Amino acid sequence: MKSMKRITVRYRRKREGKTNYKKRLELLKGRIDRLVVRKTNTQLIIQVARYEADGDKILLTVNSNELKKLGWKHSCKNIPAAYLAGLLAAKSAKQKNITHAILDLGLQTPLRGSKLFAVLKGAKEGGLEIPANEEVYPTDARIKGEHISSYLESHKSIGEDLDKIKKEILK
Repeated sequence: MKSMKRITVRYRRKREGKTNYKKRLELLKGRIDRLVVRKTNTQLIIQVARYEADGDKILLTVNSNELKKLGWKHSCKNIPAAYLAGLLAAKSAKQKNITHAILDLGLQTPLRGSKLFAVLKGAKEGGLEIPANEEVYPTDARIKGEHISSYLESHKSIGEDLDKIKKEILK
C-alpha cells in the first residue's frame, strides 16, 4: 500500500483570513493593553483587551451607538462619531485605571485621516497614552464634521452637537 502524504493544517483563523499571527505576536510582546478598533457597516466597536494565556480578556467595550444615549442625532459611523467614541472609551478606561494602550487595527487598512485614527485621536485627548504619529489624525475640520455639513443642510449642527457631547463626556 502506498503511504499518504502528510498534510499540515494551518490555524483556522489564519485560513479564514481573520488573524495575522505575526502582527498579533508583535503587539503581544510588549505586554501592554491593546486598544482594539473594529468598524462595521453601522457602528464602530472599541475594546481594550489584555493578553492572558487562556485567551484575551476584554476589559471594556464601547460602541459608537452609545453616543445616541448622550444626545447624538447623527450617523454613528462617521469621523465625528468615531472621535467621540474614542473619547468615551478613554473615559471608561480611566474609570478602570487603564492609562496605557497600543492601537490594534487587526486586518483593517490604516489610512491617514480615517475613522480609525479619529478614534485614536479621541482616545488620546481623553487621557489614554497611546504611541502615535500626529500626522495620521484627521484634520480638526473633518472631526467637527465640516466635510459633511458642507453638502448636507440637515447636518449643519454636527459641530455644535460634537462640542456639546464632548463636554458631557469629559465632565
